[in-house]
Amino acid sequence: MTEETAAAQDAIGAFLGSHVDEMVERLSAWVGIPSVSADPERRMDGVRSAHWIAGELRDAGFTTTLLSAGDAITVFAERSGAPGAPTVLVYTHHDVRHAKPEEWSETAPFTPVLRDGRLYGRGASDAKGQALAHVWAQRALAAADGPDAGVHLKLLIDGEEEIGSPHLQGLLEGDPARFACDLVVFSDTLQWEVDSPAPVTTMRGTLTATLTVQGPDRDVHSGAASGVTVNPALVLSRVLAQLHAEDGSIAIPGFYDDVPPLSEERAAELEAVPFDPDDWARRTETRVIVGEEGFTPKERLWVRPAIEVISLLAGDPEGIERSVIPREAMASLSIRTVTGQRNHDVADLLRAFVADVMPSEATYRLEVDEDIAQEPYASPPGPMRDALERALARGYGHAVQGRMGNAGGGPAELLSRELAAPVIFLGTGLPEDHWHASDESIDLRMLVRGAATLAHLWRELAAAS
Repeated sequence: MTEETAAAQDAIGAFLGSHVDEMVERLSAWVGIPSVSADPERRMDGVRSAHWIAGELRDAGFTTTLLSAGDAITVFAERSGAPGAPTVLVYTHHDVRHAKPEEWSETAPFTPVLRDGRLYGRGASDAKGQALAHVWAQRALAAADGPDAGVHLKLLIDGEEEIGSPHLQGLLEGDPARFACDLVVFSDTLQWEVDSPAPVTTMRGTLTATLTVQGPDRDVHSGAASGVTVNPALVLSRVLAQLHAEDGSIAIPGFYDDVPPLSEERAAELEAVPFDPDDWARRTETRVIVGEEGFTPKERLWVRPAIEVISLLAGDPEGIERSVIPREAMASLSIRTVTGQRNHDVADLLRAFVADVMPSEATYRLEVDEDIAQEPYASPPGPMRDALERALARGYGHAVQGRMGNAGGGPAELLSRELAAPVIFLGTGLPEDHWHASDESIDLRMLVRGAATLAHLWRELAAAS
């Protein structure tokens, strides 16, 4: 019997396969709620989103509590499992990113539509689909093994993840008994390919900064003052250009001092993950692969740090041009750190670099948001990670190939530190799902296989105990 045949005959897979239409219907209803945490006008939509998923969880046998987190609502849910089983806390989120409707071609952002095996809509993959997979995993496990099967399960569904989870630490510190657990499963991540499961074992950290350069006291006529006035757009572009060397490496002095060399074991894990450059460019629509010389694309994504410019603003980017030298120019930076680096140290290095390269005639302001910075994290090897790999093979019907990383960030290190528990990663997204971009969608196969993997993981962990 092949692995695929065994998976098809599994009671968990059979249950989920028979409920795909209902899964799509329920996820569509949730995606239709525009829970954009960054938009104050959407605050009540965030509240409605929290109430919606709380209702689904209660229907699946959980007890739920709605926790205030600033202007948002975090959903907490729990249910008991088999006697003696470990307690697992799942972290995911129900808030979503802002969407620009004019850039969406498949559907309007909050009007979900099913097309060619994908459900389109903001949040379908990041991360409402991932959260709903836990609901259906529990339903499938209860149908297959009984209502008391599996682990003691707690779900923490954040309402502020897309704005950096500014109140998460306070929630954890304010009620440690509520969130106490033996293991954290972080469900806000990607898988590599729909038929090539690879466990995520590392997550890069995140540090954001805003650099504003001021020129004249107000916008001035480009002809009247051209040639004798500090142009902040030019100054900013020169500073940004110096962030990277010609070989693609980050040129900030000392930036790599705490980056450990790649171990032979980790190199072998990454090498085992199947990678085709043309397929990657096609799936992600990035056209070409660039970056730091001397490292493979997978190494650049998962074990090397990066700095990206994510927004630039100066002059008249929209509307009718006024032909002026702008008063100021602004750039937002996203810095991805790796295990070994600490965000506070990286922030200090950035401050020193900008001070050194900024022309003396320019006035600038550098704001580094350390309050919501997220440190990198690596899952420790051991029986819990081994159980995840067995569950992935069962849930996907394919053998695990290598171990990948998560190129983005999240509060994994915070959860591990505050709860004194290891973190493992299990998500249902794919690189081609267009997270944060237009036409976000989820592959229905990932939704079903992700839920199956979770159900098998709860089985594995309960049996191991």
